[in-house]
Amino acid sequence: MKWALIGASTIAAQYMIPAFRAQKGEIVRVVSGSADRAKSYAAEHGIPASGTDLDEALADSSVDAVYISTTNEKHLDQAMAAIGAGKHVLCEKPLAMSLEDAASMVRAAEEAGLVFATNHHLRCSGSHRAVRQLIEDGRIGKILSMRIFHAVHLPPHLQGWRITDPGAGGGVIPDITVHNADVARFILGEDPQAVVAQMVSSGMGQGVEDSAMSVWAMPSGAMVMSHESFTHRFAGNGFEVHGTEGSIFARNVMSQDPLGEVELVTEVGSEAIEFSRHDLYGQGVSQFIDAVEGRGPLAASGWDGVKSLAVAFAVREAARTGTKQTVDYGAAA
Repeated sequence: MKWALIGASTIAAQYMIPAFRAQKGEIVRVVSGSADRAKSYAAEHGIPASGTDLDEALADSSVDAVYISTTNEKHLDQAMAAIGAGKHVLCEKPLAMSLEDAASMVRAAEEAGLVFATNHHLRCSGSHRAVRQLIEDGRIGKILSMRIFHAVHLPPHLQGWRITDPGAGGGVIPDITVHNADVARFILGEDPQAVVAQMVSSGMGQGVEDSAMSVWAMPSGAMVMSHESFTHRFAGNGFEVHGTEGSIFARNVMSQDPLGEVELVTEVGSEAIEFSRHDLYGQGVSQFIDAVEGRGPLAASGWDGVKSLAVAFAVREAARTGTKQTVDYGAAA
């Protein structure tokens, strides 16, 4: 598969370029808002063509698919242009600045017969898939609650617009709450119905929230507590799932790398759960290619991205107003 990168991003450099190439993919172009940035990025990563003209890149008949990793407010126009040019799309989360825009992207791809995927990498993790399997196998009985803690310290090289620019989609809720929403949906197999929440700017955020906590009501009656932050240096990360017959503790698994440990605790004692340590992004790209070629499902569809965004919007509105919010999934319902 031949790819064009829309956005000369850190995540593309660190994870996606290796993932594409591991799947025998070829990156033929990179597009950036800065010609100098595009040129130096292309030289550093061995990409033959670079520039600032998206239309020119999309007119390249050799490009099969695009990977979009620009700032959030640009996703809509770039995705719609790619779809209009007949390209498959893998887009970073959050998909767009509004639920309606996100849904319109996904719907346009469907109508054009193209594949549109959300790069929710955590559901590609061996640890998360192992936990989901434990639950499906009934190892902890009926689910009572889940606690997700994804409070980290955002490193300086990733701060920028994420902590200063609400117009670009900055803030911890669009950055991390969408991940937690997708994790809960993937692990539990159901969509949050209503949320209560609080958010603060506790030292890093400048005009945007840098920490949030929320509780979500699930259709089954289970509760999910979600905590995300940019300011917690030593908090660790992970999630717990508690059921009538046992509990699962997944520690240090909310990562871009195949890290962490999973422990199952039941009345017979504690059991360390082994899981695959494969590359998360490579798994997502592999499933994207399979979906394009009609061999299997996406790791995370466009509608998965719409639903995680809907939860994040409900969390922000609940925190803003101090009132319980019903999650509006719009066209994804």
